[in-house]
Amino acid sequence: MKTIELTGVERPAPNVVLGLMRIQDLDDDAVRALVGTARDAGIDFFDHADVYGRDVHGCERRFAEAMQLTASERAQITIQTKAGIVREGPYFDFSYDHIVSAVEGSLRALDTDYIDILLLHRPDALVEPDEVARAFDELEAAGKVRAFGVSNHTPRQIDLLKKSVRQPIVANQIQLSITHAPSIAQGVAGNMQGEEQSLTLDGGGIVDYCRLHDIAIQAWSPFQAGFFNGVFLGSPDYPELNAVIDRLAAAYDVPAIAIAVAWITRHPALMQVVLGTTTPERVSAATEGSDLRLTRAEWYELFRAAGYRVP
Repeated sequence: MKTIELTGVERPAPNVVLGLMRIQDLDDDAVRALVGTARDAGIDFFDHADVYGRDVHGCERRFAEAMQLTASERAQITIQTKAGIVREGPYFDFSYDHIVSAVEGSLRALDTDYIDILLLHRPDALVEPDEVARAFDELEAAGKVRAFGVSNHTPRQIDLLKKSVRQPIVANQIQLSITHAPSIAQGVAGNMQGEEQSLTLDGGGIVDYCRLHDIAIQAWSPFQAGFFNGVFLGSPDYPELNAVIDRLAAAYDVPAIAIAVAWITRHPALMQVVLGTTTPERVSAATEGSDLRLTRAEWYELFRAAGYRVP
């Protein structure tokens, strides 16, 4: 398993991590089998959020109940969780009170004394950076959170936070897959008149910005065709792409899902693939892409087969 360094995080982080947003209905044995498979493959990094599950903190609680981690076992893994979405609203809340309250709830649900990484869950249009900074300072000083990041933030939104927040932003979790890659595609087609792909969206340049500032990009929905509208692997909507994936999978003797992972991890930016599956076999298959280094020609061939323009 290939690892990357996260600013301010002591343990090297695997470039494939396990997301646990769908585990609430799994029994103890199923949760342990899923986590055990991940650990066997080299994944010691687990992604949560307070809103994952039927009820708030539901999946965090299910994880703790099933795993019953000892202090030494807890010290061997990285737990990341998120706060900021008020699902019952629905709205976003990056206020001091909400962030601190959400973290306290996550600590209880996860049955842990500390969270390794806390992400702000999507942007809050009403964010007040000074309140975020106050919450981060208090949580860090109390030893309750060791590192901080964001999700789905643009460069300017991160800069706005950094106006007040003194801790480094160590990660930005964004949607990214071969077929959902505007953050990469717009740079490839920059300055091409009449090309929709060249349009600058969301402030532009998030991948380059994260590279410049040592912020790890965490790719969620790495196999989704678009925004929650099905996977591209094996989909009849992507015959050319799947033909290329299948050919490369055969050449490298790995499952097709590993090629989809390798396309993301091949990028020279610090990138982690966030798996959302509850099937141990898919976890094992996906992690085969961790160390697989596609050639430039193969990477661009997949990019073009997904429908993006390469001049």
